[in-house]
Amino acid sequence: MRVCRYRRLQGVCALLLCVSVVLHLLVALLVLSLYPPPCGPLQSSVSQPQPNLTSADGTRTTSTDMGHPVGRGKQDVLEGVAVLSKLEALFSHPLYNLHAPPSPDEDWLLRVRSKETAEQSAEQWLSDSKEGFDPIDWNTSTDTHPPWLRFHLGISRWQLYQHMDSNLPALVEQMATSRIVSAVQKTGGTQLKLLMTFPNYGQALFKPMKQERLEETNVNLYYFSDFERHNAEIAAFHLDRILGFRRVPPVVGRLIDIIKEIKDVTTDHKLARTFFNSPVGNSCFYGQCSYYCSTEHAVCGRPRALEGSLAAMLPDLSLAPRRSWKNPWRRSYSRSKLALWEKTPTYCNAVKKTPPYDRGTRLVDLIDMTILDFLQSNMDRHHYETFEFFGNSTFLIHLDNGRAFGRYSKDEPSILTPLVQCCRIRRSTLLRLRLLTLPQYRLSDVMRASLSQDPLAALAPVLAEPHLSALDRRLATILQTVQSCLLQHPQHSDVIYDDIPDYKG
Repeated sequence: MRVCRYRRLQGVCALLLCVSVVLHLLVALLVLSLYPPPCGPLQSSVSQPQPNLTSADGTRTTSTDMGHPVGRGKQDVLEGVAVLSKLEALFSHPLYNLHAPPSPDEDWLLRVRSKETAEQSAEQWLSDSKEGFDPIDWNTSTDTHPPWLRFHLGISRWQLYQHMDSNLPALVEQMATSRIVSAVQKTGGTQLKLLMTFPNYGQALFKPMKQERLEETNVNLYYFSDFERHNAEIAAFHLDRILGFRRVPPVVGRLIDIIKEIKDVTTDHKLARTFFNSPVGNSCFYGQCSYYCSTEHAVCGRPRALEGSLAAMLPDLSLAPRRSWKNPWRRSYSRSKLALWEKTPTYCNAVKKTPPYDRGTRLVDLIDMTILDFLQSNMDRHHYETFEFFGNSTFLIHLDNGRAFGRYSKDEPSILTPLVQCCRIRRSTLLRLRLLTLPQYRLSDVMRASLSQDPLAALAPVLAEPHLSALDRRLATILQTVQSCLLQHPQHSDVIYDDIPDYKG
């Protein structure tokens, strides 16, 4: 009797189990029908193959190993297309396509010699290939020049590259995908950076990832002790282009294999001695520099894959010497002392009487740089550079933006001091700033769209959303400051330098 009851109980349990499995399957099918599978990431204008990164034990490293998602949902792709259209509309606006007269020869930094015999011209750039390098077969025709050389030849008195430059995508793609034949530590500066060389003799400056995207600068850390961030260099290039300045050299993000693309190709013996494996098996190195070059601050891969920024190098100093200028509003770089401009509200009056700020566009050039720095919260602008060939009548090169975008929760009003004290701004800059407040061209939206084209955006957004929101907030602060200047000076010409008198917008 007990045996029969036990068998009936077993049968009931088995039936309930089958019913439960069927119900779970039905629920799963219903969920799958409601939510389609995720689409791939938004196609970038610069394609980059998935790097073949392997760890020491031979296992393949993918983007999931890096701790980042590899795909985005369909809704994200649709939103990405929408914001990209905003960027295209912005760059098609008349303010970004102002007619410029033809530039005379003296307005170009470098020129290819044309008054030569046909034989000399044909042999101008010919050489046998060195180990790891491509054979050189260039001539005076621009079509034969590699992207980095076209970039150098395109530098003019007023900008590093032209708006919608057809060479820019090729240059960025070269830095993002070309094989690296040499990696040595770059001398100078306070933190670790490497000089990478490509097979066509192009070069780029590599800054490695130091901290995560959402990690803010420690509130107790002084600006001159802050980390340099690879994503800040990338974002500064995109922001500078969106502002219409084109004074930051092109920068792109890239995943580097620490062993294959740095250690195995370096000829820098001092750098080579700093490689080691961390306790969890990650490949690391630390180099030699003034700050953060020690085993405690080593740069490590995951396990060998390392994010970084690659910035196009400017022409060699032997061909195009540059002059370094002290920023009149540079900080004291002291923990206790204030700079003179921090204690003197009328400081700009003295600057305006001092060459080269007493004539030409140098003062409004510096205000442009100030606006860029305030938007990206960069307090580390102690110097700037210009090309000597152009004298004092030229643009300021916006180099070294690694300490930007360190904090999104707080703005630094002291960065805007030159604008507050001088009350001077270019009309073209002001009009573009106002344009970027409109819903169809909102700064955060076009920055998001522009940064989505960087190869590293497939792993994680180059700038976290709070940083993008901070851009809109800081833009409003700049325009409020200009409005206060206009109220203080009834003669608007005292505030606005009209560099585009023919523009009626």
